[in-house]
Amino acid sequence: MIKISGIIKAIELGKVRISDHADEETQDDNLSYEAIFLSVVQGEIIEQYPKDKPYPSCLVYGKTFKDEPVHSVWAYNRETEWAVLITVYRPSPEKWNNWRERRR
Repeated sequence: MIKISGIIKAIELGKVRISDHADEETQDDNLSYEAIFLSVVQGEIIEQYPKDKPYPSCLVYGKTFKDEPVHSVWAYNRETEWAVLITVYRPSPEKWNNWRERRR
């Protein structure tokens, strides 16, 4: 299981890779990397994907400087302590309860 402290440490050390998809979504949702990183530092892991390859990943919920909800998916390599931002988006209230639980 990924711990958010590992992702936060990677952010603080600048050990972050950003996928092309995440870069596109950041622009599409008018988000800054500073706001995304803040959402992680002040956020929480709400889903774990331990079987993802090549590294386990997780879904993080947090808020921007403007107190807006953000979801970001991160992979984490424990050996190198690098984090990869896979995707990021503004969650839809139609799909999420309290931004933390998927609606059925």
